[in-house]
Amino acid sequence: MHTAFRLLEKGFEVVGLDNINDYYDVNLKLARLNLLGFDISKLDSQKYLESDKGVRFLKADLADKQAMDKLFQQEGFDYVINLAAQAGVRYSLKHPEAYVDSNITGFLNILEACRYNQVKHLAYASTSSVYGLNVSVPFREEEATEHPVSFYAATKKANEMMAHSYSHLYDLPTTGLRFFTVYGPWGRPDMALFKFTKNILAGLPIDVYNNGDMQRDFTYVGDIVEGVTRVVTNIPSGQESKGKDFESNRSSAPYTIFNIGNGKPVNLMDYVYELERVLDKKAEINFMPMQDGDVQKTFASTENLLNAVDYLPEVGIEEGIRAFVTWYLEYYHQS
Repeated sequence: MHTAFRLLEKGFEVVGLDNINDYYDVNLKLARLNLLGFDISKLDSQKYLESDKGVRFLKADLADKQAMDKLFQQEGFDYVINLAAQAGVRYSLKHPEAYVDSNITGFLNILEACRYNQVKHLAYASTSSVYGLNVSVPFREEEATEHPVSFYAATKKANEMMAHSYSHLYDLPTTGLRFFTVYGPWGRPDMALFKFTKNILAGLPIDVYNNGDMQRDFTYVGDIVEGVTRVVTNIPSGQESKGKDFESNRSSAPYTIFNIGNGKPVNLMDYVYELERVLDKKAEINFMPMQDGDVQKTFASTENLLNAVDYLPEVGIEEGIRAFVTWYLEYYHQS
């Protein structure tokens, strides 16, 4: 939703796709569509909608190859941004098949549709989770990412490799974007900030893993979107890539990878304390052991993104958490 608004501001014609699944609150997804100007009451009878803000929307699944092929043929996209995936590290421990459907089959359908419809550039969301057991910080794109610790991370690593093969075989320019712990207004309810805010306001305890001894490179959604929309028109060239000195860009194919993170890891407990301050309410904390598939620290190197599109994320947790809480209280009518 945030990306669609930013693309409209930049003068793009925007078409969105979502299957509106129930991985989290469907009403939140519908509210986002409503904000974009869609009459969501028509979704029961129509799969394709046009909004009063100049955005078109198709309710469909990435794994539906026929629907994807038809959409690409009808629209003739110049650029494609894939932010759709089955997300969540912990969910992947119990529902791996959902990740194959969306993140593998769905992504293959996107690659095939881009290949056959002369798309100029495919930019897609990867994740900091591909760094897995890496302990060298900050995480740099040239480092090996061969040891994912969750199935979710494995599917996103597979996306990067699938994209490279299509870039090499079919000269399809692709850019993978490794997101680092995105948060902000309209965010996912399964993310820590959303769950913490909900429970603190309700007087319920919050679960803090690894006894709070964790650091995350929290990245505000507005910063992510600015990076994504700058990158999409920065089409990689295999010829240019040969001169780069980091491994992800050494391929002669028109393929590249960028981290999009704040570049300033925050202690998890400092994140909690800032949320308590903004809410003016103390949290009851239930300290928990490290969860399977989790890592102790994430830290993005942002040098390559800066060099490519002259941009660095800049919103700190004080501003970002306040923006989220303001949205949350308004959306859920709490004071």
